[in-house]
Amino acid sequence: MPVNSRVKRSSRSTARQRFDKTTLTTLLTAVLVVVILLTGGCMPAPDRPADLPAAEPAEQSEANAEEASAPPAPYYAERPRYAPGELVDYTAQPGDTLPGLAVRFNTTVAEILEANSFIPRDATTMPPGMPMRIPIYYLPLWGSPYQILPDSLFVNGPAQVDFDPVAFVNARPGWLKSYSGYVSGANRSGGELVELVAHNYSLSPRLLLALLEYQAGALSEPFLEASKQDYPLGSRSWNRKGLFLQLAWAANLLNDGYYRFRGNRLVEIELQDGRLERVDPWQNAASISLHQYFNALLEGEVYVRAISPEGLAATYRELFGDPWTTAPHLEGSLTQPEFLLPFEPGDVWALTGGPHAGWGSGEPLAALDFAPPSKTAGCVASDRWATAVADGVVVRSEEGQVMLDLDGDGDERTGWNVFYLHVGSNGRVPLGARLKRGERIGHPSCEGGSATGTHIHLARKYNGEWMPAEGWGGVLAFNLEGWTAHRGSQIYLGTLTRYAQVVTACTCSNAASWIRTDRIPIHTPTPENLATPIANQ
Repeated sequence: MPVNSRVKRSSRSTARQRFDKTTLTTLLTAVLVVVILLTGGCMPAPDRPADLPAAEPAEQSEANAEEASAPPAPYYAERPRYAPGELVDYTAQPGDTLPGLAVRFNTTVAEILEANSFIPRDATTMPPGMPMRIPIYYLPLWGSPYQILPDSLFVNGPAQVDFDPVAFVNARPGWLKSYSGYVSGANRSGGELVELVAHNYSLSPRLLLALLEYQAGALSEPFLEASKQDYPLGSRSWNRKGLFLQLAWAANLLNDGYYRFRGNRLVEIELQDGRLERVDPWQNAASISLHQYFNALLEGEVYVRAISPEGLAATYRELFGDPWTTAPHLEGSLTQPEFLLPFEPGDVWALTGGPHAGWGSGEPLAALDFAPPSKTAGCVASDRWATAVADGVVVRSEEGQVMLDLDGDGDERTGWNVFYLHVGSNGRVPLGARLKRGERIGHPSCEGGSATGTHIHLARKYNGEWMPAEGWGGVLAFNLEGWTAHRGSQIYLGTLTRYAQVVTACTCSNAASWIRTDRIPIHTPTPENLATPIANQ
């Protein structure tokens, strides 16, 4: 009987013994196509890996009880059991790093470098399409190798620049175009709600629309089923009632899965019936995020279908065409521009929040919090100024928020962008302003989102992808005047380090959390400048 790699936790050891006794009769054919290496700022999109051949139909079980409890038959061929350290072919995908590949293939960075001597030891991201040989150490229970969507179409990045979700929705006959909801001080149409969530979470509006169509017929059905009126995406919780909250929940969960995979922390998924799936080493972040998303809602054959070629992937193709013709959004050898600390010289601010969510909750842990000098805790007015960490143009200036676009093209979906949250209305830099690094953004406050003390929340994006504050396994960590971020044992904990110096995040604003720039003050420090910083998250 063909082996199914997904087994119940309670019988995992038995399954492994059964696996050891089974002879696999087919080997995986080469599925990755070598494309032109990265040679400059532009590069072609890597070809999508060929789908694995479908698994042969399972033979009838000799024991009726075992057959009744068997998991759904997979729609793909099993990976072979590799010899320890066997070299396998791999084609680099956008955002791949050596630490990430080492985790997925159960090997080490040193072994990958030994097998690929052309890769520099200080490499950051791998060039998409680059052929590699990776030592693999087999782990059982691998899940589906089928890739649902490329990462470039998961984020709200360059591929979404010419897409108008409102116009797209309004041109379709489905119920979404007639939907409206009051959100963030305005009555918004269904398309506008999708656009708002995509904007806030930096998530592809096409993906959100494909999910709404797949799960609720939003673009094709004239009426929403009565059973889905309040919960069109299926998460039935009182605090997720209505389309906007359903979309926000979905976006938050999708981002959490995507960035946990990027950060090497999503390596297995426990299905609703207790079975375990380990991430196939050749998988990509967008697909594994969708596995986690559908696993939160579905089980059994319905889950298997959702992540198969006939599931969401088919709906996406029907709506938007073949997704695998899109260029990658992350290039090889990616580096962060030089950033200043986000406050004026002469001031002493506190690091009150280590790596935590850039927007929403969970991952990505893209943000750091800095609090200005204050003699009073809580949400109090501050005369201190948050400043531009680099040259750029202001492409977002609204309640509590400023987005600084560093490539100057006026679109936060492309290039490097820096997000400031809790910027006070009084003195906030206007939309369209062009700033030099060190120039004033606005005053820290509690405006925009949830905050218990006056501070500035700072996060980075590149081509629509949130960049985790600690980077990916330390690669591309947030760097402010040489101070690099490291996460702690919990969200909001962590440090900034520079050589032997360490600043430790603390909402208490103690001396260990204080930091100042090396820049020459443009004003004379006063006792108020040097007052003990006090703030919270």
